[in-house]
Amino acid sequence: MSKSLLLLPLLLLFAQLSLANPQQEIVNLLDGFHDDAANARFDAYFGRFATEAYFLGTDATERWSVEQFREYARDPFQAGKGWRYDVVERHIRISDDIAWFDEQLDNLKLGRCRGTGVIIRQDGKWKIAHYSLTMLIPNQIAEQVGALSMAKN
Repeated sequence: MSKSLLLLPLLLLFAQLSLANPQQEIVNLLDGFHDDAANARFDAYFGRFATEAYFLGTDATERWSVEQFREYARDPFQAGKGWRYDVVERHIRISDDIAWFDEQLDNLKLGRCRGTGVIIRQDGKWKIAHYSLTMLIPNQIAEQVGALSMAKN
């Protein structure tokens, strides 16, 4: 048997291992999540969520199941108006079939934000189970913002 035939199974094994890189799969999931939102790709965006996922937005009223979040996003996405968040920095920790992440994001309207969440492997694919978006408030103005958030309308 030739040396090249002996190396073939090893090369195939290494190719499979490089394709099954959970860190890169999660990076691709989150990058695609933000790209789908920016380009108002409704089905692709919501296809990235786990079945029982939750999304927490920046407003106290925005605690949505994935179905509630779909309803919120349907009209803007159908009008071609998604939302753009550019990743500034990201950290991911993986343990078996669960991952945690936090990322700093820039948005033209909201400024610097943070996305945090949990990603699970569901039906062999990584899916977002929980996503929380918060605005990063500089400490110098945090007291003023806190007072505004407590003001009664």
